[in-house]
Amino acid sequence: MKFLSYRTPEGTDSWGVLGTNGKVLDLRSAAPSLLDFLRSDWEKSLPKLQARVAEADLSLESLQVKACLPNPPSMRDGYAFRQHVEAARRNRGVEMIPEFDLFPIFYFTNHYAVTGPGPVSVPPRQLDQLDFELEAAIVVGKQGRNVKAKDADAHIFGYTIMNDWSARRVQMDEMKLSLGPAKGKDFATSLGAWLVTPDELAPFRRPSPEGDRYALEMSCDVNGQPISKGNLADMTWSFAQILERVSYGATIYPGDVIGSGTVGTGCFLELNGSKITNQWLKPGDKVVLRINGLGELENVIQVEDIPEYPFRS
Repeated sequence: MKFLSYRTPEGTDSWGVLGTNGKVLDLRSAAPSLLDFLRSDWEKSLPKLQARVAEADLSLESLQVKACLPNPPSMRDGYAFRQHVEAARRNRGVEMIPEFDLFPIFYFTNHYAVTGPGPVSVPPRQLDQLDFELEAAIVVGKQGRNVKAKDADAHIFGYTIMNDWSARRVQMDEMKLSLGPAKGKDFATSLGAWLVTPDELAPFRRPSPEGDRYALEMSCDVNGQPISKGNLADMTWSFAQILERVSYGATIYPGDVIGSGTVGTGCFLELNGSKITNQWLKPGDKVVLRINGLGELENVIQVEDIPEYPFRS
């Protein structure tokens, strides 16, 4: 099933599921929001919702599609693709860090700054070397603690596209202090448009002792020009392994979002450093991320009308 959140023409925030006819079945009668649904006993409700998909009657074009999960209780992002890490470090003239192979790393980002398809407002200072990041993300469906990788896939409700917007100049300056990223990341993270349940991705599933991987082609276009191409199956660390690390001594909750990290070639920082491109995002640019089976996420950069922050750098 493909879940989504949206605003109706009457201005009401709601959620639903995309039918096979391209129309939307509104599910406010099942729960006030998708997050409320995830916090309920949704496994019992899901078969009933699947039986109702044929009733979908709302025109998708009439709805303002938001992030598939606009209000996650927490958001983490991983660093799971070796190609991206190796290229980024090589471009900085440093060796591959051996700790990459010891455990999957992640950081917390701003779960209050989630956006969906459409405009993304960027503060003026963050426009300096503004970048996209082509990623997938999971949404947790079951609470857990000290979850083992072999059991972790059962805690995943669904998969979506994630764009981890990055202000590289700010990010690089602040990380010289060995802390962060913070202001280089916390202005926006885009999710959507759909949250896709694992059963829909079964043809692409690649089981392994480290958890499921999915052979899903990933790509990015900027202003209609192909920029990035990769595959979700190339994750060095699986989502199951990331969940095992995340949940060690900590509780994961329904609605928690965890990103994969950037796929190889999936940002200008890597591409510019490798002399493949020489560009950054600017106001008016249209960025479209696509992942086979998960759909596409289209955003346009706009400038937030706020005063310049007095950074010293």
